[in-house]
Amino acid sequence: MAKLRPEQLSASLKKGMAPIYIISGDEPLLVQESVDQVRQAARKLEFNEREVYHVEAGFEWGQLIASANSLSLFADKKIIELHIKNGKPGTEGSKALVEYASNANPDNVLLMVMPKLDGAQQRGKWFKCLDKIGQYVQIWPIKATQLPSWINQRLRQAGLQADSQAVDILCSRIEGNLLAAVQEIEKLKLLSDDGLISAEVMANVVADSARYDIFDLADKVLLGQTEAAVKTLQGLQGEGTDAIPILWALAREVRSLNQIAHAQMQGQNFDWAAKQAGVWEKRKPMVQAALRRLPPPQLELLLRKANGVDKAVKGMRNADAWSELLDLVLGICGLSSLHPSLQRLSLTL
Repeated sequence: MAKLRPEQLSASLKKGMAPIYIISGDEPLLVQESVDQVRQAARKLEFNEREVYHVEAGFEWGQLIASANSLSLFADKKIIELHIKNGKPGTEGSKALVEYASNANPDNVLLMVMPKLDGAQQRGKWFKCLDKIGQYVQIWPIKATQLPSWINQRLRQAGLQADSQAVDILCSRIEGNLLAAVQEIEKLKLLSDDGLISAEVMANVVADSARYDIFDLADKVLLGQTEAAVKTLQGLQGEGTDAIPILWALAREVRSLNQIAHAQMQGQNFDWAAKQAGVWEKRKPMVQAALRRLPPPQLELLLRKANGVDKAVKGMRNADAWSELLDLVLGICGLSSLHPSLQRLSLTL
């Protein structure tokens, strides 16, 4: 399997489609952009039908084989998307993926979306079988030292030029939140007349950021500022913001908190655990405040709740996505809109 960096994917797709793509990583923005590139390239080649499967407990792997072998009434070619949140297909999934790879249909493109895969997972039989015919896009988080270069590249793609001081201001403002960086760059495109961004312009634009923004919401929930967080969430909804990036931001914080909490339970100190979880220095006090407020069992429940919100957003649960997001915000702030037993019941509906 050709191992590609995200920036290499576009050139590879121009040379032709592979029958299988694995998009793997823990940076939601870069994962989503890579997935979109594969989808767009496939559609240009008339893979017009798309079937999406989310692998969770109880998933029937026979659906994958049935989909691969079924003839469409509406299109000759299709994209089969397989989202595996834990990156572990299990015994049945491994067998199904090996079978799929052994009989790959050229009229299908299998697009697998997974979190970061460790060495053991990449040595698995299923991965090795896919390795022979597919492409693997491995996405790594952008490190603090890489962020100025990444932002400069994004600015150039947007037709903008910024001096080093301006870039430093934006790096300081977004603190590793790539989605926030993209939002600010889009704003700069709208406000810049000549495409040149000075430090003064950057400072003014960043200071005059939208009244309601996603990364600000994440900060407020970590600090337990319930009233402000709810107001921000309602503001985002009122501005027509998509629920998916909000969920990404909140779920990412919950995963980081859960990772740090488990590391500390195993004897690691906070600073090291926070570094491993990708927490920036300036955000450590907020994360510590949240960890003091949320014991590990509550963090586990919040992970399940985020999964429930994901289902609601995708129409897989009969629930209002924004009400579910509000409940998640309250939960991270340390409050609960439901009795714990009813919360668990709600996640099964």
